[in-house]
Amino acid sequence: MKIKELEPCDDPKDLGDKGEEIALAYLIKEGYKIHECNWRYGHKEVDIIAQQGEEIVIVEVKTREGDYFEEPWEAVSNQKIRNIVEVADAWLIRKSIDLETRFDVISIIFSDDVTYELTHFPGAFIPPVN
Repeated sequence: MKIKELEPCDDPKDLGDKGEEIALAYLIKEGYKIHECNWRYGHKEVDIIAQQGEEIVIVEVKTREGDYFEEPWEAVSNQKIRNIVEVADAWLIRKSIDLETRFDVISIIFSDDVTYELTHFPGAFIPPVN
């Protein structure tokens, strides 16, 4: 998916926010029901909590500019996965939701200030067994 109608940004936080907005618009267009954005549990956060049919989808959005050595989705470390799972568990318990849960990554790479490529990795990781 590529578009050419975004404002340029210099701040990495702005770039991440722009990526999350793009990912959110993509999920809505694909028919996902959005439950939460940037949901926090303590100092940890999940980017997007959505639902597709009878499955809760926890989405980590990774955004980069230019030609990085690694793909954005490769920046999801084991520690980040543990944090995402912890936050997801807390949300599911707080909302009393008992549905299958899937963990996705959406990777967004900007080739210039306004052109990007979005790649969605459904089921990008499985929660570790503690």
